[in-house]
Amino acid sequence: MFEKSKWIWNDAVYGEDEYAEFCDCFLWESGETKLRISVCGDYTLFVNGNFVASNQYGDFEHYKIYDELDITDFLVKGENKVCFLVWYFGKSGMRFLTETAGLLYEIENNSVVIANSSEKTLSRKSKAFISGLKKFVSTQLGYGFTYDATKEDEWLCGNADGFSKSFVIEKDVSLFKRPIKKHNVGNIVKGNITKLENSYLIDLGEEIVGLCSLSFVTDKKQTLTVSYGELLENGHVKRLVGTRDFSFSYTAKEGKNEYTNYMFRLACRYIEIESESPIDIEYVGIVPLTYSVKEKKVQFKNELDKKIYDICLNTLKLCMMEHYVDCPWREQCLYAFDAKNQMLAGYIAFEDGNFEYARANLKLMSKDDRKDKLLSICFPSGDDLTIPSFSLFYIMAVKEYVDFSGDISLAEEVIDKMESILSAFTDNMEDGLICRFTGANHWNFYDWTEYTKGTLFISEEKRPDFLINALMIVALKNFDYICKKLSRVNIFENISKEISEKTKKKFYNEKTGMFYILNSDEKPTELANSLAIIAGLADKKTSEKICDELAKGNLYPCSLSNKVLKYDALICMDKEKYKTVILDEIRKTYKVMLDFGSTTVWETAEGSTAFANAGSLCHGWSAIPIYYYDLLEL
Repeated sequence: MFEKSKWIWNDAVYGEDEYAEFCDCFLWESGETKLRISVCGDYTLFVNGNFVASNQYGDFEHYKIYDELDITDFLVKGENKVCFLVWYFGKSGMRFLTETAGLLYEIENNSVVIANSSEKTLSRKSKAFISGLKKFVSTQLGYGFTYDATKEDEWLCGNADGFSKSFVIEKDVSLFKRPIKKHNVGNIVKGNITKLENSYLIDLGEEIVGLCSLSFVTDKKQTLTVSYGELLENGHVKRLVGTRDFSFSYTAKEGKNEYTNYMFRLACRYIEIESESPIDIEYVGIVPLTYSVKEKKVQFKNELDKKIYDICLNTLKLCMMEHYVDCPWREQCLYAFDAKNQMLAGYIAFEDGNFEYARANLKLMSKDDRKDKLLSICFPSGDDLTIPSFSLFYIMAVKEYVDFSGDISLAEEVIDKMESILSAFTDNMEDGLICRFTGANHWNFYDWTEYTKGTLFISEEKRPDFLINALMIVALKNFDYICKKLSRVNIFENISKEISEKTKKKFYNEKTGMFYILNSDEKPTELANSLAIIAGLADKKTSEKICDELAKGNLYPCSLSNKVLKYDALICMDKEKYKTVILDEIRKTYKVMLDFGSTTVWETAEGSTAFANAGSLCHGWSAIPIYYYDLLEL
């Protein structure tokens, strides 16, 4: 692959947030024709002026992904024109790791390469997209965009100036074919339009993830601000949330304007357009991007359970981009813990278990490479930030994948990575206990509650806590299980017993019969005591007491994301006894979302008011009732 191709850019010098356009021509007579493409950033591909595909798979230089696209149906006999719009982010962030700019492509017809990227490829900086603006959306999403339709020309048809030969960019990458299917591009969902005093409000009727598309007429050039969000505040889209700005700017040309950004995915229910003067809107909507899955048929006796299942399933699907994302509105990031919940739900919800997709997620995570041997906070990420506990959840997620899929090939591929992760924790032991990691780049986070959220960007004291040790014990058990599956020696075989003994001695209070995160001055938590049961640290009598307190709701609660641990502990103790407790809590919590009118499940039970009014109303980790409805055999 790509033997003749070279990495190219429109200039030898480039900066952050740049848009470049590339054009190539080739002759075609007949036969299947494939185009392979990889970029640093994102791309949109056009053939003979028609949109074909977009969206680069998240990757690393040592695990660089290319798309292979069948473009046969877009070709005509004779000369054909292929055009690429490439967006180079230029700055690493939580959901992308930016190296040098670049576009690599080749076109193959009947096993012969008939066109490829080289210095002969014509290119220029985009005229309509404003490069270098660096308009910030959020820490996780990075930059937004600004588009000027008055600067449009016919470059997609070959009628444009400013193009010249490209520059070869030196890149040392290892190329791999995209491990999952491309997303389906659906038919536009057009919203209902309401004219407000100084703007136009568009209601899509439900949360949708995809590409914003506009069609309107204006009698003069003017700049529009297009905002998007999950809910309204005082009748308007909540555009500004803290330092975040959920909007893009569009400079309209006089007359008819039709526009779709094929790279910038947004998630929202509402769109609001602020214009300088009135416009005549034909439609405003979202072109849905969906990953192809086949849902299992499920039936419920209880109508409430069916409604909860349906909004969980809808959320799960909306959070499937090139990989699982946490909340498509605010972040679009792949987190190891969040994805673990999503994978569990996917194994149950989809007929094929969605194993190919889950496998690709886990493999992408394994390609992360930090000096401290932990996993980065997201994948791929250019931020020097990690949540140590999430690295342990990764090992648990691999074990669950093996259990559900029966496929051990992934475990074989990532076993060395798992060993490396576990060694990061054993290297951080003192007196037989795992300690919290020091350094401002280590966020000792477990849950969004008082005792467990850690201190972001602030170094903590190196000392053991119960949660990291309990999670380590569970991860070691999972790792041992995987080693046995692979007939491989477990180099950590003797560590678990020592950690277990010392953890119980230090964090268990015999008077209360409870486990504590740091000391018994705290309120006993659902999270710590659930983990005590799962990790095997509580004897039968203690487990019975803990589960009784969990069932009564007497312990300091964990958030929605960690209810998996509470429910697993109860099921581990006595599934039939605590089945009703689990179902009643799910029904009570998720009914609030349904009564609110939500079509998706929330990041936390508080909804939008969480995190200083930045709580997401569509978050993949909360789709976990799908898994428990199946496990409890409803």
